[in-house]
Amino acid sequence: MGFVDEVTVFVRGGRGGDGANSILREPYKPRGGPDGGNGGRGGDVVFEVDPGLRDLTSLADHPHQRAESGRPGARRNADGADGADLVVPVPDGARVEDEEGLLADLVGARSRAVVARGGRGGRGNAALAGPANRVPRSAEAGELGEERRLRVELRIVADVGLVGLPNAGKSTLLSRLTAAKPKIAHYPFTTLTPNLGVAGREDRFVVADVPGLVEGAHEGRGLGDRFLRHVSRCRALVLVVDLSSVDPAADLETVRSELAAYDPALVERPALVAGTKADLVQDPRAAAEALGPGTMVVSGASGEGVEALAERVGALAREAAASAEERQPVVVLRPARPPFVVRREGERFRVVGRGVERWVAETDFDDPAKVERLQRRLAKEGVERQLARSGARRGDEIVIGDRAFEFLPEGESRGKA
Repeated sequence: MGFVDEVTVFVRGGRGGDGANSILREPYKPRGGPDGGNGGRGGDVVFEVDPGLRDLTSLADHPHQRAESGRPGARRNADGADGADLVVPVPDGARVEDEEGLLADLVGARSRAVVARGGRGGRGNAALAGPANRVPRSAEAGELGEERRLRVELRIVADVGLVGLPNAGKSTLLSRLTAAKPKIAHYPFTTLTPNLGVAGREDRFVVADVPGLVEGAHEGRGLGDRFLRHVSRCRALVLVVDLSSVDPAADLETVRSELAAYDPALVERPALVAGTKADLVQDPRAAAEALGPGTMVVSGASGEGVEALAERVGALAREAAASAEERQPVVVLRPARPPFVVRREGERFRVVGRGVERWVAETDFDDPAKVERLQRRLAKEGVERQLARSGARRGDEIVIGDRAFEFLPEGESRGKA
């Protein structure tokens, strides 16, 4: 598989372990009482930046990521073990989004974000005992872990980005400025994925060769929007122009226009212009002057101007690093999960929630008073309203925990085994 900078993954936190329902029974202890332990917490799914990764290939190969579930509680007040967190390595610059928008923007080594939380463990009957019910005969089930469908995209983090039209000589410049060995050919669109190299002797900096842009790139033409997002991370830019083209000034204007259309802030970043392929032009200095003062004249083939360009790019990188804000990871904190959710399963509906499932499990359905009390609690919690919003109609089957009910909107639900 080639370079992957965009992938969809499905993550699920571990399920919490079930609480234990146990009564202590030993000789000479007629009132041993409940001794069921609590279930363990489910593991979280965590994305963590690994500087050794270059792209999202590992996630593309394994799009389903699930954390370990918690262990159930046991008798003698033994709590179940917590499930282990699943730490998923991602490259520096990974941006994570879910259905609600940005979830995390991970920049910097070892930056991490929890993308799916594990469920809480259920309480054993020992923890449920109280003055009103000294010997509970049931325990809580473990809570399900969060499930999310995530879109992960990579935005390469580099100090300097080489930007230009196709076949402008960006890859050749990268090979001259750094030890990188990108594919170089005499036809457009040779570079289809960003290439990185490290330049400098004392103050080292990262240079990115971004695939060539075309007119309309900000609208997605030529996959330009995918390439431009990598430019958004660069602190400084080198605008690479082919001096041997028909109209170098128009080429430069096209590049600047596409950058401004994609993100106006890109035009304000420290930048310099490098005119390449000077060996193919009779008067390269005159051609460079048409691009504006300060334009560097370079030939990747002969090496002309490469040393001077390297010094200018190094100074540009230092200037940009001094003026730019330190890159920081961003993790969006969302409100706590709702007390319950309603899911449609074919012709029936399932209500999932720690509280509502516990109420059903603790109800004695042979006692009409307790059934009525359960109905009032479910109505007060808003279960009936949410079912109606989800499309439930009178007579539909509703499942809560291991119990099935007939949906009666007036609050007259009755359970059935």
